[in-house]
Amino acid sequence: MKITRKTFDEVMFPCYNPMNMVIKKAHGSYIYDNKGNKYTDLTSGIAVNLLGHTPKGVVDVIKKASANLIHVSNIFCNEYTLTLASKLVKKTGYEKVFFVNSGAESNETALKLARRVAFDLYGEDKNEIISFNNSFHGRTFFSVTVGGQESYSDGFGPKPAAITHIPYNDTKTFENTISDKTCAVILEPIQGEGGIITADNDFLIKVRELCDKYNAALIFDEVQTGVARSGTLYAYEQTPVKPDILTSAKGLASGLPIGAVLTYDKFASHFVPGTHGSTFGGNPLACAVGAYIIDKVSEKSFLNKVNKTHDYIVEKVSKLNEKYHVFKEVRGKGLLLGLVLDDQYAGKSSELQKLCFKHKLLTLTAHADVLRLAPALNISHKVVDEAISLLEKAVKDFVAE
Repeated sequence: MKITRKTFDEVMFPCYNPMNMVIKKAHGSYIYDNKGNKYTDLTSGIAVNLLGHTPKGVVDVIKKASANLIHVSNIFCNEYTLTLASKLVKKTGYEKVFFVNSGAESNETALKLARRVAFDLYGEDKNEIISFNNSFHGRTFFSVTVGGQESYSDGFGPKPAAITHIPYNDTKTFENTISDKTCAVILEPIQGEGGIITADNDFLIKVRELCDKYNAALIFDEVQTGVARSGTLYAYEQTPVKPDILTSAKGLASGLPIGAVLTYDKFASHFVPGTHGSTFGGNPLACAVGAYIIDKVSEKSFLNKVNKTHDYIVEKVSKLNEKYHVFKEVRGKGLLLGLVLDDQYAGKSSELQKLCFKHKLLTLTAHADVLRLAPALNISHKVVDEAISLLEKAVKDFVAE
């Protein structure tokens, strides 16, 4: 059977508009299509493949674990799931973990938990959720409505109620919005799709203070920033606050579907049997890989390398920019980076991304003005140099147009 890009249009939902290629294999930071073309990958599956594509350690864990167990459901315990949960608890200081299969499910669970806690303790009127403009929390109807991008949630009929969106990093508006009816505040410590924008420490301190005052759960969506992507195991470690509930996914199992919600006993205890569940959540195979990943990326030497690579990329992009003046700043932490286009190129990040693809460099966008880079966390300086060389070719074409 011959598979081409056209096959996608023939058999798949038109939700996506994938690049004009069909991937055959991938190793490290390189992807190969079925025509023999080689691409340098700075997307890592949208911040998922933390150790690159098909790393030997992950492949070995999958082979070994799959020979013993693939799926059993949550009516049984298994060592793989409990091992990962134990490691997450030990590494973060949270007390309980709930596993799902994606970031959207993680956020859905966290929001549902916050509402349940408020209902049990304060009654049904304490149900309001505060989120932030340009945030993204998943594609389920609840999570996409909580996300701060109406274009994603419009057109599906009546939306879940009691959700308010306000400007990110706007302390005054937040103070005027939170109340005794607020059950949860959810935010990304670094907004991903919103443009790689980091929360201000002063803003976070006030959010934490007012959540405590009004007995509202503070939820950090670390689906993209977590698992060493930001240069620490979780991004909250670089802030002066700690959330009540933390969501994690993407890189947690280096490409296998998984999501996790971390919290304390006082919150988790409200999810008694029958209140929530997930058939595939805590899949043994995904958790086996997750345990391997957590051990690997939480090592101090590994995290130091992530931050050094961040500095190296910023240095290289800055030197490139001295020639072309196409970027006005580089945002982000660790290896979640946003190259912000200069005002004269505003709204053209997709055009630059397409030119990168033309030169066999795979990148992402984050808002109309930002080229997003989320490479493998173990990417070498040699591959970075190759990527910057390809980026320069794309930028040269971009400026010429």
